[in-house]
Amino acid sequence: MLRRTVLPAALIVLLGVTLWAFKRNDKSPETKEQMLLTVIGTILEQKHYAPKPIDDKFSKQVFTKYLEALNPDKNIFLQPDVDYLKKYELTLDDEIKGAPLQFYTDAATIYLKRMDEVVGLCKEILSKPFDFTAKEEINLDDEKARYPADTAARKEFWRKRLKYLTLDQYTDLLQQRNNKTKDTAIANKTDIQLEQLARTKVQTVLDRSFNRQKMIFNGQEQFNTYVNVITDLMDPHTEYFPPVESRSFEEDLSGRFYGIGAQLKDDDGAIKIATLITGSPAWKSGKVQVNDEIIKVGQGKEEPVDVRGYAVTDAVKLIRGSKGSEVKITFKKTDGSTEVVSLIRDEIVQDEQFARSAVINQPDGKIGYIFLPEFYADFDRPDGNRCSQDVANEIIKLKKENVQGIILDLRNNGGGSLPEVVNMVGLFIKSGPVVQVKDRNGKPAILSDNDTSVLYDGPLAVMVNEFSASASEIFAAAIQDYKRGIIVGSDTYGKGTVQRTLPLGKPLDLLSGQTEYGTLKLTFEKFYRINGGSTQLKGVTPDVAMPDPYDYLKLREKDQPTALAWDQLEKADFTPFNAGINWNTIETGAKSRIQSNTAFNTLAKNSLWLKDNADKSYSLNLTEYQKQQTLLKNAVKQDDSLSRLTTPMNIQPVAVDSAKYYSNADSAKGGRYLQWLKNVQKDVYINETVSIVNDINKAH
Repeated sequence: MLRRTVLPAALIVLLGVTLWAFKRNDKSPETKEQMLLTVIGTILEQKHYAPKPIDDKFSKQVFTKYLEALNPDKNIFLQPDVDYLKKYELTLDDEIKGAPLQFYTDAATIYLKRMDEVVGLCKEILSKPFDFTAKEEINLDDEKARYPADTAARKEFWRKRLKYLTLDQYTDLLQQRNNKTKDTAIANKTDIQLEQLARTKVQTVLDRSFNRQKMIFNGQEQFNTYVNVITDLMDPHTEYFPPVESRSFEEDLSGRFYGIGAQLKDDDGAIKIATLITGSPAWKSGKVQVNDEIIKVGQGKEEPVDVRGYAVTDAVKLIRGSKGSEVKITFKKTDGSTEVVSLIRDEIVQDEQFARSAVINQPDGKIGYIFLPEFYADFDRPDGNRCSQDVANEIIKLKKENVQGIILDLRNNGGGSLPEVVNMVGLFIKSGPVVQVKDRNGKPAILSDNDTSVLYDGPLAVMVNEFSASASEIFAAAIQDYKRGIIVGSDTYGKGTVQRTLPLGKPLDLLSGQTEYGTLKLTFEKFYRINGGSTQLKGVTPDVAMPDPYDYLKLREKDQPTALAWDQLEKADFTPFNAGINWNTIETGAKSRIQSNTAFNTLAKNSLWLKDNADKSYSLNLTEYQKQQTLLKNAVKQDDSLSRLTTPMNIQPVAVDSAKYYSNADSAKGGRYLQWLKNVQKDVYINETVSIVNDINKAH
């Protein structure tokens, strides 16, 4: 996600009208929701980069997508339910423009009723053993699914689905027994008993899933889902965040939040304390211990919410809040007793999400490695973390280590702040344009680095993959266009749009910036490379491609049905970096080395095999299913093995950060840093990138 911090005057005016409307019509929850939807619809039509007309055609799309959002597998609703709800099919554009809201509540009511029926149906089906000798199949492709014509058809669907889930558990239990597991609950059981145990496990998972859905799918969540179906039809990155989700979004971008300082885990459906951050409110209280189970969460004097059955992420949203506010948590202790602990939220810095570096030691010299998980920026604090400054600090550390090249790892980096990526490119170039942006009126603008200083001018390699998106693509594209470094990995995600968050309603407090109705993340610009091309849909093609084990997954922007189209602008005026290097020679040498690498060749073959077998039907016959799973697991296991070096590279933290790894006061955090270091040391992709940087050094 890309955003700017300054709102244009037109939007400020629009939001002023919005707030006034909320104040004037704040009579009931329904009125609030209707006013909010109307305002969001107005913003979408007037300010979205490429708005679709909100008409009958749009209404039909909302109708279809909302039902699919509730029931993507099409195994809860019946076709008669869909037929009944079709009376709303051409009225949803009217609801967005002010008509009474009826569709989403009617649909949700039917959905919850059908869910109760399915809960009973599943218990009935799972009460009897399955015959895994029969020859039958199940197709799990949601796109090919159709709503059941009646209850009999739905029962048949669930019979196959539950048989598949049980077969998966049963196969795993058989394997554990054959491997002579020490778990006597499995080792001493017969096939019949293991099949029964498999059905019990499936029932437990289903109960947990259905119960969670019932608890969280209240009127507000139904409305949130409805609004986000509408926003998603404009493009995949326009999104509505209710207040709590809005807070979480800002926390992720800034790397800071107000909470109790405890990491949670899911322990067979129970939410438990995994670790405590030293010095945090939970740690200071002395009343919270690892493995304590969280039962209830209360906001100050408010009635506590029972979180048994919640997902960890849902519980976290309740536990976090505003600085200095009280949260009362009911814990079930390991001895079986319960205790209510009152904690005052304080600032927690997620420094493990910030940039970090390491030194790759080799006989020919040192190579620096920088890992950047996202383009974060804390705009609310003058001294808040900014990724460009943090990366600059890591470069300074690496220069003191006398590295002869730097690898910047942007794999799995989904993007972040637009100003930060401009600043970060400026660390590697003298000055010049970094990215072009264009608004809905077709007016282009160029964002440039105007600082003529260069922090690092040595050999540079940037690692990317299919999950490198948005700001990552701007950075990689700029480095590639300037010929400032070499891009290695796989084609990037292909997101070429810019978003801004617009607050909705009155501020809840002066510190957090939260508003009573949350925020709307709106696509209002597209960005373009300085060579004129767009990364939208196409992404950035690396100079040196490496086989990607996940390349077969359809997860890129081009696979999203509502993604905006590709286009281009004229080239900006810029001067490529003159490094005196024949980049074609570097690329040819690297490609030749990769093509002769057995591990990379096998990874490429496995990726093609997984692509060909990703959408096939699954057998419900035990023997055939075991064969399918053996092939699949062997391919995945082989990929995992080939992605890791047999002999780890000699990679160590920079000297000034050594204590963070080897003598961290927070032992759990120190352990996570060390595990990260071990993963880097065995990464076959980093190893090849080191060879490429060595090639650049030799070319000098």
